[in-house]
Amino acid sequence: MAYFLSVRFISELRKSRNLLPVSNMVTSPGLSNNRRCYSSKVGSEYLHKSIVPTMHYQKSLPRLPIPKLEDTITRYLAAQRPLLNDEQYRNTEKLAHSFQSGVGKELHEDLVAQDKKNKHTSYISAPWFDMYLSARDSVVLNFNPFMSFNSDPKPEYNDQLLRATNMVASAVRFMKTLRGGFLEPEVFHLNPAKSDTESFKRLIRWVPPALSWYGAYMVNAYPLDMSQYFRLFNSTRIPKPGRDELFTNDKGRHLLVMRKGNMYAFDVVDRDGNLVKPAEIQSHLEYVLSDPSPAPAFPLGFLTSENRDVWAGLREKLLGSGNAEALRTVDSALFCLCLDDESMRDHIQISHNMLHGDGCNRWYDKSFSIILTKDGQAAINFEHSWGDGVAVLRFQNEIFKDTTERPLVGPGSPAAAVDSASAVRRLEFKLDGELEGGVAKARENFRAAVSKLTIDAMEFRRGGKEALKKKKLSPDAMAQLAFQMGFLRQYGQTTATYESCSTAAFRHGRTETIRPATVHTRRCAEAFVCRPSQHSVDQLQGMLNDCSKYHGQLTKEAAMGQGFDRHLFAMRYLANSKGMPLPSLYQDPAYAAINHNILSTSTLTSPAVSLGGFAPVVPDGFGVGYGVHDDWIGCNVSSYPARNVHEFLQCVHKSLEDIFTVCEGKSLS
Repeated sequence: MAYFLSVRFISELRKSRNLLPVSNMVTSPGLSNNRRCYSSKVGSEYLHKSIVPTMHYQKSLPRLPIPKLEDTITRYLAAQRPLLNDEQYRNTEKLAHSFQSGVGKELHEDLVAQDKKNKHTSYISAPWFDMYLSARDSVVLNFNPFMSFNSDPKPEYNDQLLRATNMVASAVRFMKTLRGGFLEPEVFHLNPAKSDTESFKRLIRWVPPALSWYGAYMVNAYPLDMSQYFRLFNSTRIPKPGRDELFTNDKGRHLLVMRKGNMYAFDVVDRDGNLVKPAEIQSHLEYVLSDPSPAPAFPLGFLTSENRDVWAGLREKLLGSGNAEALRTVDSALFCLCLDDESMRDHIQISHNMLHGDGCNRWYDKSFSIILTKDGQAAINFEHSWGDGVAVLRFQNEIFKDTTERPLVGPGSPAAAVDSASAVRRLEFKLDGELEGGVAKARENFRAAVSKLTIDAMEFRRGGKEALKKKKLSPDAMAQLAFQMGFLRQYGQTTATYESCSTAAFRHGRTETIRPATVHTRRCAEAFVCRPSQHSVDQLQGMLNDCSKYHGQLTKEAAMGQGFDRHLFAMRYLANSKGMPLPSLYQDPAYAAINHNILSTSTLTSPAVSLGGFAPVVPDGFGVGYGVHDDWIGCNVSSYPARNVHEFLQCVHKSLEDIFTVCEGKSLS
């Protein structure tokens, strides 16, 4: 699912203050986009020491609202209108209104009553966890996304061994900062001159946690939910029949390292809870990289790419064959470091390698893995059930900042005189014929699945965020409009589209859906693509403005918990849990169609991140990762054989050309 690049709160707060619309920059609110300066010198154990405790605001965060049922139905029908003909729409409208006055009213009231009994969380949290953990599809391609790091600006630090060492050391420092309560809380500052100051922080730290959010709100600062952060480290998704489990053991002090499908472990935190000397970590990683052991004939990593029920059965056989201790080592490791022997040719190969790789040198069930190729390209691939990417992006931003500004080892760093052969444990697994057969089958299934995936990228260099903002157009709205135009140009229709949006402004918020295919984008796309000569430049500019305003409204509603998708999902989940017959609204082909998201989109811009990507969420879909930068727009798009991703990107590029031409006051030829 493409829910990972979902931090939209910055844009909405700015819009709510009547400022210029900006794109939904996925730089986690409160991070200052990696430009935050910390005044205290804290040595090598912590990234920084925040005056305000990390979880100071958590107890006082506002609760995720349940929308009014009538508002949800109105928004649902508005999203359906551009996807249906008149007859289909009349039928869907009838079913929706019947639901609103009948069983939907009952379900809504039950949902509200249930929510009042569970004030410690949000109404969507438990159903959303259950949705992920009950899914039986492979996590590879279906759920796990990737975000790649930009290269270190100092080329000599992009050496695989040096970069791996620095990233491991910085990751441990992040973990210690987080668990020590010293990590700066996630806060978006509307007026940083008042709220992002030492004096305010010294004041707010003394406000009781139950009231602290209100104190921040008084100076236009908005704390965000950080409940997912504890799953970052020492966590693994454990396959179980029917429904997986999330496992976390914060006592683990070791790192899991994979190379050529072999698995190694060594401590990166000592018995006193301190970071192991970076020179020792470097020596241990050098030992792994020089290990001549061949790749195992049956690499266990493939099992984590299997159907979850199949993997659950094979894991039970692994446990029964004397592998319990080795699996405990894997599951409780801080995270997984994958050292690949390949060098990358281009962005397309990077995307394939970081999204799925060869299946041999991965453990896809870890909360996250840092992948480092032979030429120092780095990325994070993460398992999605435990969180929505806000914590991962914060981690990535902090790690990039720390490794590039304060690396703990460098090209001239002396190697530590340690016995890595004793410190590094290579994990051995006992496999019988049945388990070997399971690994072989998993490898076959993995290769068949990834062989169908195509990824292509596009860079539009004529303009970006700054040019669009000067025209008072939302950059994100224009990017989404280009996808609508591109699909119409390629396939002659408007299709179901998903754009992820974080609800991290609320306690245990997850995500909400923005529906970018609207009556405005359909009208505008048809005018630009099908009948450009029949409209004046002023008329086309007016359509662009309508699209921008309406998209801004949808985005604000979603960020404030006022979309319709999660509300309808929660009521359906409740009906199912009660054993009720499925209400007719959910049996409507139009409901199935709008949730068959052919265009699944998510955006990413961050100083730490080069590109991000994910696979389509349906076999005939596109997985669209994009970023609207100051003076250019980039897309990284995936597809299966049912769609032509190369042609789609050509159509999107042409659409952006047309949008910028009209923005410049020129007619379309």
